[in-house]
This record gives sequence, structure tokens and C-alpha cells, in this order.
Amino acid sequence: MENTAIIVPNWNGKESLGACLDSLLGQSINCTIIVVENGSTDNSLAILKKNYQDIEIIENSKNLGFAGGVNQGIKKAIDLGAEYVALFNNDAVADKNWIKELVGVMHASPEVGIVAPKLLSSDEKHLDSTGDQYTSWGLPYPRGRKEEDAGQYDKPERVFSASGGASLYSVSMLKEIGLFDEDFFAYYEDVDISFRAQLAGWKVAYEPSSIVYHEIGATSSKIPGFTTYQTIKNLPWLFWKNVPRKYLFKVGIRFYISYFSFIISALLRRQFGPVLKGIFVSTMLLPKKLVQRHKIQASAKVPPEYIWSIMTHDLPPNATKLRKIRSFYHKLIKKA
Repeated sequence: MENTAIIVPNWNGKESLGACLDSLLGQSINCTIIVVENGSTDNSLAILKKNYQDIEIIENSKNLGFAGGVNQGIKKAIDLGAEYVALFNNDAVADKNWIKELVGVMHASPEVGIVAPKLLSSDEKHLDSTGDQYTSWGLPYPRGRKEEDAGQYDKPERVFSASGGASLYSVSMLKEIGLFDEDFFAYYEDVDISFRAQLAGWKVAYEPSSIVYHEIGATSSKIPGFTTYQTIKNLPWLFWKNVPRKYLFKVGIRFYISYFSFIISALLRRQFGPVLKGIFVSTMLLPKKLVQRHKIQASAKVPPEYIWSIMTHDLPPNATKLRKIRSFYHKLIKKA
């Protein structure tokens, strides 16, 4: 089990970092822990060097984002001989058997390239994620979020994607499909890599006996407009890189209805800067994403029908406004 590494990206997380690392040091199996210090200005680095001298630390002078930070950690883990790498948010705390349960799934199922745990919110009562889904509307969502945990997701099963906040990745898989797309910076980079894994024939598993408690949004809430900017920037890339050609039009029509509704909603909240910046950056880098798409689709090992079969054919549960738009459209069609 010593061939497993846990990578923790940290940016200004000194309030939660201690509890996070203590839970990882208390795991029931031995692992290498790598903290990627992403240019924090809150004295995180000094705390790490003083209190956690047995942990590997990668020091960055600036914030490379979640994707850029974890890629550094993954490369370091591979250099150290890791067979599996787990990613872990600095605002989360792991049950002592978290990593043991995830590694057990991979040992038992060689076709599985990613394993997701049960992520609970910090109140230990409500769910954060039990694996992520990708919908036929081109929208991903965390399965079960904000639901009270009553055992409804206590069955091990295959899911579309895994949250990067606490999941385990096979190094063999990463060597085949590549690391996280650093242009995403944060948000949906975990769905992107899961989508690429699915296209390449790897499976994503959910293991409910592996449990993590997460303070939702603790990092992103520190930057006004951050979530809006990253969402508007990244969602089109996720769609264009990964959706098979056979379903581009069918998913695309729905996706752009959803996408423009997000833009309008953000503008109504007066988030003009994040919206315009998100659209600009997303558009400027779209040619690069289309080049990446060609490589991803050309190397796909599963038929398009398989990807369609594992999508969720509905809107995300929390897409209230979009459901109203869809309902209004259906009423118009019936009247016509």
C-alpha cells in the first residue's frame, strides 16, 4: 500500500489545513503525502514546515490553480514510484479508512481507473457528492448534493465521473490519457479527466464505505466572481473536447440553451466582469480545445452509444430555472 500518494493542493487554507493533514496522517494504511503550496499569502508554508516535516512539500511562487497544482503533485508521485494517486481538498477531513477502501476497489477491478468516495458536507449529515454525472444537456452535477444522507447511496456502483476533491486515480490510466487540463484552472477539470477516461475504456467506480467530510466552497468563496468566471470559461471546453460527434448536435442544442441562461442569470446579478472574461478566454482557447478533441476522439476505445448510455438524460436536479424553460417550451409545442 506504500505505493499510494495523496496530493493536497493548498492556497491560503491555513484554517483548515491542519485538520486535513492530521486526518491523512491518521489513515489506516501508509501513504506518501504531498502538499502543493500554491503561493499562499496566509503563512501556510511556514506552518507546514514547522508542524509537518515528514510531508513532501512543493513550493510555488504563484497560484497554479487546482489543475496545475495537482499535476505537479502527480508528477512528483510518479517519480517516487506511486501506482495510485489520490487528490484531496485542503478543506476536507478523511475517515481513517478513506484511502484503504478506494485502493481496495482498484485492486479488485483492474478496469477501474478512478474511484470516488462518499463526500459528506462538514455537518456530517448532508451529501456533497456520491460521484458526478454528466447530462444530455451538457451539464455535470454532483450526485446527491444537499440531500440528507439516509443510506440512499450506500451501494457500490459505476458512475460517470469522480470529484477531484477526494478521489483515487490509477497512474497507469493517467499515463495513457494524460493529466488534468491546466487551462481549466479549477471547476470541471475532474469531470473532463473522467470523461476522457470513459472514452478510453476505463471505468469510474463509487465506493460508499470510503468517507470524507468537506467544507463546500471554502476556497472559492474567498474570490468574488471566481465560480462564475470558471463556470462560463470551462463548460464549453468540457462539451467540445469530449462529447462524441454522433451526439454533438443533440447535446449541443440543449447545452447552449443552458449556457446562455447561465450568462443571462449572472448578468442580472451584475457579474459583468467575470462573465465577459469567461466568454473571452473560453472563446480564445476554443481552437486549442478542438485540437485536443481530435486526439481524444481519435483514440476513443468505446462506441458513442456507450457514452450516451452512461449519461443522465435529464437536467441536473438543481436546474430549477431551466426546468421552467423546458416546461414552457413543451407547453408551446403541445398548443402548436
